[in-house]
Amino acid sequence: MSSSLSLKQARRLALSAQGFGKPVDTAPSAVAIKRMLQRLGVVQIDSVNALVRSHYLPLFSRLGDYPQAALDQLAWGRGRQRQLFEYWGHEASLLPLALYPLMRWRMAQAARGEGIYRQLATFGRERQDVIARVLAAVREQGALGAGSLSTREERAGPWWDWSEEKHALEWLFAAGQVTVAGRRGFERLYDLPERVLPKTLLEQPTPSDAEAQQGLMLHAATALGVATEQDLRDYFRLSPAQSKAALAELLADGRLQACAVQGWKQPAYCVGTPRIPRRIEASALLSPFDSLVWARSRTERLFGFRYRLEIYTPAPKRVYGYYVLPFLYGERIAARVDLRAERARGELAVHAVHEEPEGLEEAGFHALARHLARLARWLGLERVRLDCARDEAARLRQALSDAPA
Repeated sequence: MSSSLSLKQARRLALSAQGFGKPVDTAPSAVAIKRMLQRLGVVQIDSVNALVRSHYLPLFSRLGDYPQAALDQLAWGRGRQRQLFEYWGHEASLLPLALYPLMRWRMAQAARGEGIYRQLATFGRERQDVIARVLAAVREQGALGAGSLSTREERAGPWWDWSEEKHALEWLFAAGQVTVAGRRGFERLYDLPERVLPKTLLEQPTPSDAEAQQGLMLHAATALGVATEQDLRDYFRLSPAQSKAALAELLADGRLQACAVQGWKQPAYCVGTPRIPRRIEASALLSPFDSLVWARSRTERLFGFRYRLEIYTPAPKRVYGYYVLPFLYGERIAARVDLRAERARGELAVHAVHEEPEGLEEAGFHALARHLARLARWLGLERVRLDCARDEAARLRQALSDAPA
């Protein structure tokens, strides 16, 4: 049976599913951290460090002042500490170990040269000699970074200017023949899965491709609350053919239900009968790569908020700034803030604040000020510095002066 949701109901359902609406804790428990990671299912990794590496922010936005070392242990710790693995989930991502079997079809696909970057697929076809040599080195020496294996004399350049050894490691990683054992700085250290992941996990049966893709779509539906087929597909980056086939099966056996959302042109889907909160009390600064907003068309449909990254836009052409975080307040995205962690000066620099057309009331500015102060403390910075010439600066400056020290 299909149901109909207002846009406000859809927002509340989405926010609740994404873990917003509960009180933010100053010291969330290890159990709360693990549960949130299980709920989200995938946390995107990004290399930009203007504020903090992006994968640390979603937990802070939802749970408050958790220790970053707690996520490090879950992602790259030894033995039972490790609860996550790195793989191509939604781009480069951290995922709960329970999803590892559901990713084996993607590893097999990559080994065939499918579903990966063209340059990497070409390397896999043409340079199996290098791949075999690099795999043998990993097998013999243990966790290795690409830099320790490189035979090129000049330093690597940006993006795809990789050494042969880096190409080989990334191909092996995509194919599941190595995994990420840890990181040195931000450099991946690769090792054999059997030396990194639990034996019981590796011995689990491999689902069929169809079963795995249905599992991923179902997890996406749970994490999103209400979503179109395209939203569900994007969460774990399935192809249209894969997602449509999985969706048909999930609808046929009742694991997903169809619904309509006010103003959405495409049908939407949810798990079971929606349990919609009467209201959501939320306020949070969001990573540009947060799963609440990473699908830009969905963000616009849900919140009327048009969001684009301007990191690679030349400075004179930027509209909002270099590293801009949406500010979630109540049930809407009410502002966007261009932030930078200036570590040498011990400051969280606010380079710009932009209200959305509906505006941000005084209580909202005070909430933003509290979040900025909390973010600075969490990052080990001594103060918030307002470096903004916009009209909003005066209101935020007053709210910052009222915020507790």
